[in-house]
Amino acid sequence: MVKKIRVLVVDDSALVRSLLSEIVNRQMDMECVGVANDPLMAREMIRELSPDVITLDIEMPRMDGLDFLARLMRLRPTPVVMISTLTEHGAEATMRALELGAVDFVSKPRIGVVDGLSDLSDQIVEKVRVAAKANVRRAATVSPSDGAVLRERVSVIPPTVATRNSFSTEKLVFIGASTGGTEAIKEILIRLPADFPAVLVTQHMPPGFTKTFAARLNGLSKLAVQEAVNGERLLPGHAYIAPGGLQFRVDRSGANYLAVVEDGEPVNRHKPSVEVLFKSAAKIAGRNAYGVLLTGMGNDGAKALREMKDAGSYNYVQDEASCIVFGMPREAILQGAADEVLPPAEIAQALISRVKASPDRYRV
Repeated sequence: MVKKIRVLVVDDSALVRSLLSEIVNRQMDMECVGVANDPLMAREMIRELSPDVITLDIEMPRMDGLDFLARLMRLRPTPVVMISTLTEHGAEATMRALELGAVDFVSKPRIGVVDGLSDLSDQIVEKVRVAAKANVRRAATVSPSDGAVLRERVSVIPPTVATRNSFSTEKLVFIGASTGGTEAIKEILIRLPADFPAVLVTQHMPPGFTKTFAARLNGLSKLAVQEAVNGERLLPGHAYIAPGGLQFRVDRSGANYLAVVEDGEPVNRHKPSVEVLFKSAAKIAGRNAYGVLLTGMGNDGAKALREMKDAGSYNYVQDEASCIVFGMPREAILQGAADEVLPPAEIAQALISRVKASPDRYRV
């Protein structure tokens, strides 16, 4: 008999609690072992029931969901899927929850909750399944003042690395990630100097959240981080985030690399898809590309990373110990696409050294 995933639902709305528990209980491989209307009740139920996964609302009485998440991850790290509201404030809070260690999130509608959550049921149960297998230990050490700490920690870069115009303008770095990727991407970008070549990022994320994600990274990184804009020239010292719900790839016009952002079909069920970005890297950038595939479920980007390698790129893949979910990196390794397998912070340092040492190798 297959062991069921034990889920605790924490939400101040009786309707949402009922809907989520019903969605969970319809699955053959999971069960809702309890519901709580606030974090204090949830705390007692966690001790009693030892759930495998918690779904957690952000705005709740008696204790804010983020405060509860921070305490949970410090004292009893448990996989958490956030149930957030798709608003600007909700997006900010969701990004903070991911920093604190939440595995993933689902954005619930503000109106039409019954139909909205029913439409999201497949997504909800898929994210619960992924969370049940996630390595949350790596996310249990984030401090509330992490922004200031990160800036101080990475601000001292050797002069030989951070000198202006020390990097080639022909190089491009391509990063792909899914579950757990927001923190892994941050760990890389905060370590790159201000004159680093352009970085293109596809993180699996729905519309409404990538702009907030880019803004948070921009506040931490020496690079200028923004959502990618169709037709925009890709410049050194900048990082470009694929907008949620759209496909993102690179093209070339004369001496310039350009961003292409378009409403294409989902690839590997994703929009944006890492596969789309990496395939364009192989075709357009060739040996001037560096590929990075980070934590995530599934195989999106793995085959295309191998295409990048065959076209002459040098590729980094996140190691299992530092991954929240090792699915995408594992697939890339099996494809023979990885030149080095490292944790994110070491990937950043390796990129700096290798990009500086490598000459321009653009080929038409």
